[in-house]
Amino acid sequence: MAQTVLKNGTIAVTVDSHGAEMVSLKDAQGQEYLWNADPAYWKRHAPVLFPLVGSLRDKQYRLGGKLYPMNQHGFARDFEFSLLSAKEDECWFRLAENMATMTVYPYAFLLDIGYRIGEGWVENLWRVTNPASRPLHFSLGGHPAFVCPRKPGEKQSDYALRFDTEAPLTCSVIGEGGLVDPTAAKTIATKKGLLPIDDHLFDDDALIVEHDQAHRVSLVDPEGRDYLTVTFDAPLFGVWSCPGRQAPFVCIEPWYGRCDAADFTGSWEERAWGNTLQPGEVFERSFRVTLG
Repeated sequence: MAQTVLKNGTIAVTVDSHGAEMVSLKDAQGQEYLWNADPAYWKRHAPVLFPLVGSLRDKQYRLGGKLYPMNQHGFARDFEFSLLSAKEDECWFRLAENMATMTVYPYAFLLDIGYRIGEGWVENLWRVTNPASRPLHFSLGGHPAFVCPRKPGEKQSDYALRFDTEAPLTCSVIGEGGLVDPTAAKTIATKKGLLPIDDHLFDDDALIVEHDQAHRVSLVDPEGRDYLTVTFDAPLFGVWSCPGRQAPFVCIEPWYGRCDAADFTGSWEERAWGNTLQPGEVFERSFRVTLG
């Protein structure tokens, strides 16, 4: 494992080669915005989710008449990436198929993860390449956890979320086994786009917001100021913290994929929100985290 630091006068980002995961995000004053991965709550900082977002029904999928096991959120977060390049303001890491990945995911692939910084922001860059002669099917997502609350004496419930829409948000409901309940959905009303983080907001696990309902989510401090904003083009996203524990972080997660529905009986390539690359094609997406 090795760490790469990107830094300018407004922001400092540290990325670990294990999982190509961002492990620190600080402003010019040294304030940390990224969760410290304390295992008492959650042992990760900002894992990359590939080739699966969420959970599979029965923890396995069907492809070409065979069943393959795969853990929640895939395997990329648990592998060492190679460093492709590193400059003062940008770095890139790569994971390719290997003997271990082929046992659970029989595809050739190149997964490149990049980070680029600017004035008070960091952009998380994704690039998936299909080097093979058959289609590549995958999901991809981010899972960054941000400090909330920021100051001693404050509680998570002193904070709020702000969305770039004032419309009510329709959320999928997570049921048994971490799967979407196909018979249920809930509508969350906001006050001009503002949603308080009360003690029960995450009782049903993550809020899963599909179908391009919002593309900007901010964390709002007790004074009503947006102190961190995640901007993305992804068609769906999750917002999560440990259910029932008032954990000192909130995850804002842009996704290109999600967990199975409890009644899903299709094959890997038929999964909801999945992505397909034809031979030689490249999938490029990103999201941005802005401080202040």
